[in-house]
Amino acid sequence: MISEAKNCQKWLSVVGIGENGIAGLNPIARSLLENAEVIFGGDRHLAMLPESAPRSGSLRDRQEKLVWTTPIEHSITEIIRRRGQSVCVLASGDPMCYGIGVTLIRRIPLSEMTIIPSKSAFSLACAKLGWSLTEVELLSLCGRDPNLLNAVLYPNARLLILSAGKQTPKTVAEILVEKGYSNSEITVLEHLGGEKERIVRGIAASWDANDIADLNAIALNCIADPNTIPLSRLPGLPDNAYHHDGQLTKKEIRSITIAALAPIPGQLLWDVGAGCGSIGIEWMRSDRRCRAIAIEQNSQRVSYIANNASALGVPNLKIVAGVAPNILTNLPQPDTIFIGGGLTAENLLETCWNALSAKGRLVANAVTVEGEQKLLQWQRELGGELTRIAISRAEPLGTFWGWKAIAPVTQWAVLKSKK
Repeated sequence: MISEAKNCQKWLSVVGIGENGIAGLNPIARSLLENAEVIFGGDRHLAMLPESAPRSGSLRDRQEKLVWTTPIEHSITEIIRRRGQSVCVLASGDPMCYGIGVTLIRRIPLSEMTIIPSKSAFSLACAKLGWSLTEVELLSLCGRDPNLLNAVLYPNARLLILSAGKQTPKTVAEILVEKGYSNSEITVLEHLGGEKERIVRGIAASWDANDIADLNAIALNCIADPNTIPLSRLPGLPDNAYHHDGQLTKKEIRSITIAALAPIPGQLLWDVGAGCGSIGIEWMRSDRRCRAIAIEQNSQRVSYIANNASALGVPNLKIVAGVAPNILTNLPQPDTIFIGGGLTAENLLETCWNALSAKGRLVANAVTVEGEQKLLQWQRELGGELTRIAISRAEPLGTFWGWKAIAPVTQWAVLKSKK
């Protein structure tokens, strides 16, 4: 929730600062910093400030300097409490590139803020490597699950990663080896733009650098091992990409289902009766801004969902263990709902339909006659599209080949705005 002020006076400045410190600030950023009554920053940022006033008449001797707390939410609350004072927040590089500026703008109107970026670590790294910034994958592992890396690995990919610390390059190397990219080239760029700048290079399979600085960025040139089969970001991953107990939407039906769900960046999906989580996982893999909640009552399958989500690069998939529809109460309102299991449970369709946002989309798959009858009943009332999906795969039949049918699926897709 954005905290509104009675007036739009700019009282908060967010100043990006590089490894070259105060000397690298432009005059506007320097002025905002010098005239702030309160300065928030990390220990490293505050250590860059001179102990004495840089020029006569500044407020340096009366400035209050506060270090970020853990959790950082306490500091955000304190910043908002200081509304009306002149507050300056020091940030690394570009505050709006995986930085504190993104967090602050969710709570404080832009009309009350002045944001002055410095060069981002990504821009500095590309300049050192001769890479085009528009042609690389950007990722931050600062305070984030390293398994996010799994979603952006593919042959010849170039990745730039904001590191969480000196151990992150080793963690990245281990993931690359595990995923079949052991020959990938790793470049660690320490203290970019400063006097301590250093570049360390190596190969994932033999990575053994132990003296890495805490402040570093990682560049990857991904080289697939000869037997590695890369995974597409499009829906329809191979069935063997998932751990499951048989409750898996087969890849052909999964592709059709994700197409019917029509993922849009930023939207939230409820995957009700998630099984091993394949629908929610592939929804999130379609775009890093897509969000999903997997609802599943079976404890073993809940474990499968968590493992699959991490292995396939979407560890932020939210998992809710429990029986629908009761467990759906108080969950964030979805933009889209998929019902893949428990379709005939009492009040499940009613609860999902009522929870769906205006103009939201609902897709349900039925494999039983009873489930199909339920969909027919609802389609008569609300409209939408009914589709019968029948898939057969060629398999060995003695010394010949024959067609083996996958259980046919009846799919209902409907928009809430239509009757």
